[in-house]
Amino acid sequence: MVLNGRVSRLLLLLQCYHLGYEVGRYISLERVIEENKDRYYETLEQSSHGWHEGKHDPWPYINYILYILKSAYREFEERVRQTSSPKGAKAEMVLVAIRKQTREFRLRDIEAAREWIRSLLADLKNDGQVTCEGKGPGARWRFRASKPITHK
Repeated sequence: MVLNGRVSRLLLLLQCYHLGYEVGRYISLERVIEENKDRYYETLEQSSHGWHEGKHDPWPYINYILYILKSAYREFEERVRQTSSPKGAKAEMVLVAIRKQTREFRLRDIEAAREWIRSLLADLKNDGQVTCEGKGPGARWRFRASKPITHK
């Protein structure tokens, strides 16, 4: 039964791809179904009632699948909303953090776990907008107040 359920969910995913529903590439339909498994088994039972007599009603299961797809698209939309930001927004966030530094600071003081901070600081150093003493995570950076920080 477990294997049949797994295979049926894989076939559902494949059918979604064939029909142009691509959300399964980004959001695990298997996980969304697992999160709603009580309803999954309930609708399977409702839809298969009367199967042998040819009097079954597929609509409870069809509605459940539509609910799963709708939930997956909502989750995908939320993820996209969280990750999308205007071009240059990350650089501006780092620049704001640097401007707030009143004394020496270390990269880890402003780092948001992004490699792009290192690249931005290197550009600012080349432009003479910040100075750096040392190398690596222990390097000390200083904002040169006489030069306004800009980003290309």
